[in-house]
Amino acid sequence: MDPTTSLKRKHVAPAAHENGKRLCRTVQEGDGTLESERPHHSPRISVLLDRLQQPITMNELTELLHYAALGKAGGIKQPSWCRLLHQKRITALNVVIVEGMTQSHFYKHYLTLLHLRNNYTTRVTFTPSPDVASRIFSSEVPKSDTLSQRHNESSQLPKELSCHPVITKFGTQRRGLTAYVLSQEEMIKKNYPVKGMPGFEEFMCTNSADCVTDCSPLYGLDCEMCLTEKGNELARVSLVDSDGTCVMDELVKPHNRIFDYLTRFSGITAAMLRPVTTTLRDIQVKLRMLLPSDAVLVGHSINNDLLALKLIHPHVIDTSLLYRREFGQRFKLKVLAETVLKRQIQTEERMGHNPTEDAVAALELAQYFIKTGPRQVVELHLEELWGYTIKEDPTDCEPEPAPEPAPAPSHRFADVLHTHGRKVSYIGKRSDIALNLCNQQWYNTDKEVLATFRRQARCPFLSVLPFSSFSDCLKRCLPHQQQQQQQYQRVCANLRDLCVVFAGPFPAGFSERDVRRLFSCCGPVRKIKMMSTAVRVHAKVEFELLEGALLALTTLNGLSMQGQHIKVQRPVDESMLDVDLTLEALMCDSLNSSQLYTVKFNPGVAQRLHFPANINGHTFGTGSIAVDRFPPAKVNGTQHTTVKFKLSEEMVRETFSHFGTVDRVALHPKPGKHARHAHIKFKSSEEKYAALSSSKDLWRENYLVCPSLTPPHLPSWVAVTTPITDVDPDEDATEDEERTHTHTSSEDQEMALMVRKLDRQLWKLFKSLPDGTLSVVILPGHTSAHGHSPGLCFMEVKKKSGVVNISSSPVGTDLACHLK
Repeated sequence: MDPTTSLKRKHVAPAAHENGKRLCRTVQEGDGTLESERPHHSPRISVLLDRLQQPITMNELTELLHYAALGKAGGIKQPSWCRLLHQKRITALNVVIVEGMTQSHFYKHYLTLLHLRNNYTTRVTFTPSPDVASRIFSSEVPKSDTLSQRHNESSQLPKELSCHPVITKFGTQRRGLTAYVLSQEEMIKKNYPVKGMPGFEEFMCTNSADCVTDCSPLYGLDCEMCLTEKGNELARVSLVDSDGTCVMDELVKPHNRIFDYLTRFSGITAAMLRPVTTTLRDIQVKLRMLLPSDAVLVGHSINNDLLALKLIHPHVIDTSLLYRREFGQRFKLKVLAETVLKRQIQTEERMGHNPTEDAVAALELAQYFIKTGPRQVVELHLEELWGYTIKEDPTDCEPEPAPEPAPAPSHRFADVLHTHGRKVSYIGKRSDIALNLCNQQWYNTDKEVLATFRRQARCPFLSVLPFSSFSDCLKRCLPHQQQQQQQYQRVCANLRDLCVVFAGPFPAGFSERDVRRLFSCCGPVRKIKMMSTAVRVHAKVEFELLEGALLALTTLNGLSMQGQHIKVQRPVDESMLDVDLTLEALMCDSLNSSQLYTVKFNPGVAQRLHFPANINGHTFGTGSIAVDRFPPAKVNGTQHTTVKFKLSEEMVRETFSHFGTVDRVALHPKPGKHARHAHIKFKSSEEKYAALSSSKDLWRENYLVCPSLTPPHLPSWVAVTTPITDVDPDEDATEDEERTHTHTSSEDQEMALMVRKLDRQLWKLFKSLPDGTLSVVILPGHTSAHGHSPGLCFMEVKKKSGVVNISSSPVGTDLACHLK
């Protein structure tokens, strides 16, 4: 080969670079940022190459959600089918279920669903599953080794400790403060103010984060009340920081007439409150300003303080529930301070309690418990607080029966998140969901669901939102299941049309085997149908991949065979009117932005093929060239067989690594046969266009290349979308008749408008998610007696980079206009 045409170059030719600009710019608009520009340590998700060819199940999806939420620190292993990098930086999980939608619906409305195809860079087939939302909440989190270790240690404890209320609740290991923060269920049970629960509608919420960590700051809180005509009302409040420094000590004027100042307990007198003008509202606002978003409030029976403050704060530690007693009894703060802290508070010499002193005592009791650990706290103060000591049983006494084991903790995903102080939310149509009612909000329309989610001050850590408008529209437009199946069949047929070409006329006697041998140089052929008339022979060739049909059009059209030129063209019907627009969008799909397709062909074939100077309107070379210098079939009367080439990953990497970093090579050989084609993923889209600009040089090396069109998650566009039904023997005739009578009905127009509206709602939701959120959109698919319609799962971690503005995109046409 001429050294001037060497493949060892990374720079794009100027002409080719200009031709690639439009595609590259579109990719950047859809993906938000190039791979090389993404933050190095930001979380990201990818699916393993071999698993892209297989659908994922509901169980595999929940494995990912468990790992994203809990990580290795929670005893959860990385899922085997995907990789989630920098899991610790995941801030929230958001799952949207588009009810009624299948994978075929997505590709029918492919151009309209601009947000889904551009902002989600991970896409994989989803096995149809009922009750997706309920199964997410009720999925069982694997039991971690720490729980087993805790059980083993408790079985080795002395009898007095193994059944101790503190040990049975918290175990024996020293843990971080998050282990002692009350769960939402405990707060509801103990009458804490909780958002959404009846009776607390007028309470003010603090600006608290969805979750706290072991490094979150502790704040001690204590309040004193007076008795008014409406009951107990706030009269004084004290707040101390984690160092015990008082940051707030305020007297408060009760709103109602005071009956009793409760001076003996509160220390409040009429003279003290007479000049006070501070109201409860003033205190609420000040507390909201003082408390950091991840603050944990500590108090003794702190539910009474929050009720007096009419304040909702989701992260609290109650010292009366840390130092537990049997049968629900509680120690007084004065007793705990004297026994544990060796400090006298609330003495009789003083008139009433000092709330600052009480707040500091509660804070230090919590800090001591966390630092010391539950087992050591019990062992050190077993006799002083709980009134008994550890004694060995006499050898002649019969052992007492072992106490009944404590109920095992729930391993349901929603319950585990609650124990970690993380909010869980379901917003959608009323349904039988395995989740507490306090975490559910019911609405009838997608608009209400979206508005409610966006109005929330803080995004829940796990939110599941079913969108039902598409399913409702589907039932209106196609009320009968048989009609839905007929439309599904049409969609599948129209998808197959993108992989079909008609070719001919061929010389007399040209067989199906000859056609397959010729067209296989462009890609794997799925099916060939010979169509012979009295004079000429034609063929309908259906490729397994979209790229095969594209390369056949550009390389085999006009091929001379025995003195006559064959014509290769796509089907001519309504479904193909805007085929170029569809192929353009597929080239620019975020999944294909840095991928290309290549075929290794037989050198003997190249003597008769045309170099593809133009592919779908994009010029990747400088024109047709004469390909020669191939060895003749006969030399000196001796027949020379043509060497059949096969692809290997090493061969592909060696050839294409000259243009840039090759991330992966996907070979799809048929069973028992060698691979002849491959999808190549580069590090960036610029490297892909560098390879395409050198297509003439690659041609000389017996490679055909074109931009990748087929989504990586589909081993075959047709095979995955083919329903499980009996095949009509006259299938082609039936499809042709359906296409002939296809027309745009009012129902189709309504469906197209619904899909466009749905995509915009999904875009608004994605835009409102906090950075670092793992966003999952599920098209659940459909299974019935008539067939099997696979679903689709989209996954993306929200980054700081912007999302595509769908209102400004020129591609807004419904794919139903030409896939119908």
